[in-house]
Amino acid sequence: MIPTSAAPYLTLVVPCYNGEDRLPAALSQLSAFLAQQPYTSELVLVDDCSAEPAAKILREYAASRPGITLIRNEKNLGKGKSVGRGMLAGRGKFRIFTDADLAYPPSEVNKILHDLEMGADVAIACRVLQESRYEMSPSFFHYLYTRHVMSRGFNLLARAVLLRDVLDSQAGLKGFTAAATEAVFPRITIPRFGFDVEALFIAQKHGLLVKQTAVFFRYDEEPTTVKFAQSAFTMAAELIQVRINDWRGKYD
Repeated sequence: MIPTSAAPYLTLVVPCYNGEDRLPAALSQLSAFLAQQPYTSELVLVDDCSAEPAAKILREYAASRPGITLIRNEKNLGKGKSVGRGMLAGRGKFRIFTDADLAYPPSEVNKILHDLEMGADVAIACRVLQESRYEMSPSFFHYLYTRHVMSRGFNLLARAVLLRDVLDSQAGLKGFTAAATEAVFPRITIPRFGFDVEALFIAQKHGLLVKQTAVFFRYDEEPTTVKFAQSAFTMAAELIQVRINDWRGKYD
């Protein structure tokens, strides 16, 4: 029997912000998935200052089950900061983060884990690989073209400015070895959604092997075109910030 003090094989990090309607089902699915795996694991939930009742759901869930750590931000810090806190607090040999809405079913975690086991330092979901598949409600079809064009445009910009060969920088399922986690996340400066690009840029700068993984994912929620455009504009500005940070030696 492995001692309880031994480091787990996998740390699964889930940043959470409100969403009390979906949290109970999502947490149950994640716990059930981890319980079925042959490896040891821990679940790290990072509450980014959720309001009640979501905060209560997270507190009670973490207190009622072993192998769950709850970290709470006392003010809203953003997804990047939340993921970073969870990844650095984790003890696993491999550390993977995913979104609380389970756009990537828990089973997809093992695809990322497999690539890490096979020697990748970083493994990321890639929604544009031919082998990837998605499920989408018919009510979202009219968003698909606009979203796809905006997403591809942003990724082309990211590749031109920062990332050489990354086809999909913004997928919310990514994994790092423990060593890669310690190399990348202490250097993260962007607190919100642009942190994905920054993390991958740091990984490439330090010569880490990044593997892109075909996945199955779901479109369950869709932002308005205006909101998506605003987010894309903000992230474009963050690309410039990453380049400035690099010139200043912040990632060395």
